[in-house]
Amino acid sequence: MSIPTELVGSLPRPMKLQQAYADHDEGKITWEQLVAAQDEAAADSIRRLEETGEPIVTDGEQRESSFATYPLTHTLAGTGLGPNLAGDGQFFAIFDDGHHRQLPRLTGGPFRYQTYASEFVEKNVKIAMHPVKQAVIAPSMLMLLYPLEEEIPGYSRDQFLSDLVDECEKDIRKCFAAGAVRVSIDFTEGRLANKNDSRNPWTGRNMLEDFIDLNNRVLNRFSAEERKNIGIHTCPGGDCDSVHSKDVPYELLLEHMFDLNAGYFLIQCKSEDDRENVYKLCGKYSRADANGVPQVCFMGVINPLTPDVETAEEVRDELLTAAKYIPAERLGATDDCGFSPFSRDVKPKHGSPDFARDVAMQKIKARLEGVRLASAQLDTTLAHA
Repeated sequence: MSIPTELVGSLPRPMKLQQAYADHDEGKITWEQLVAAQDEAAADSIRRLEETGEPIVTDGEQRESSFATYPLTHTLAGTGLGPNLAGDGQFFAIFDDGHHRQLPRLTGGPFRYQTYASEFVEKNVKIAMHPVKQAVIAPSMLMLLYPLEEEIPGYSRDQFLSDLVDECEKDIRKCFAAGAVRVSIDFTEGRLANKNDSRNPWTGRNMLEDFIDLNNRVLNRFSAEERKNIGIHTCPGGDCDSVHSKDVPYELLLEHMFDLNAGYFLIQCKSEDDRENVYKLCGKYSRADANGVPQVCFMGVINPLTPDVETAEEVRDELLTAAKYIPAERLGATDDCGFSPFSRDVKPKHGSPDFARDVAMQKIKARLEGVRLASAQLDTTLAHA
């Protein structure tokens, strides 16, 4: 058997591109010049991923402000913010190192994306030699654009959620139509929903069930055959080499996450203290039949938040341990998180984003070789069973 493997999505943006984002915010370069810098970094990312042997590639999200805000704004500073949005929304997350990331605030309706991820796919399939995947943002993240308490005059919460579901479905369908073979939905807010951080009011409102229900409103619009290639990614954050919810007991999420009717899950695990327990939980709660599709658990075997490069043997051993609890036909391998989900991230533990790009490729090579070793050993084990 061959264990399937894919990356989550993002790669560290080179310092040259990060400076271009800053220059655009300051009016020093045009939008067209920023796009040219994005295209250059995207092409380099695809080339380097293909050189590692990564079977399914992305542009490393070089063209995105962030995994969360690409539909809404051109830059993290709010340059190019879409209509009916203001820049002073609530925090998405406050990270352990003290920094935070903020969402825009919805001011009126209707809610529409100004950028669809398919625009990135259309460019990537023209230059990639390998199949292309695309990560998209979950509706559960974007529901936080709406004020927590009050209603927006003339635009009810229910109408917003209906529009949001339509836009998220459209985002996914357009990615497939543009040539993506896989689409994964970023759901990092899942674990954070179980945290009660007084500095961040939405985290104390027990929203996980609402998140899952809303995400299923989108997933349930797709057939079982389509959902085989629609994934869910979860992690406790991964920005500036810091996290936002690793202190939250993982079971609080995992006992509910597989209620999502997705075909596969990209699950942070390598950076957990008790990885074997995570494998047990995934084996226990993942479903062989999620409304017609078996759920494949792509376990995180690479930690993107540290410059220490895992060995192929370490990756192999983690996957063989996971196979004790997760059926081999529903086991995959991934990285814990995107390597740099936001477009401004100097990767402080690495020393520079350019060095972090090199490290990311070394880590990806280790994952691929570890997958090969684990697949061969599982083949041998099954042959002698």
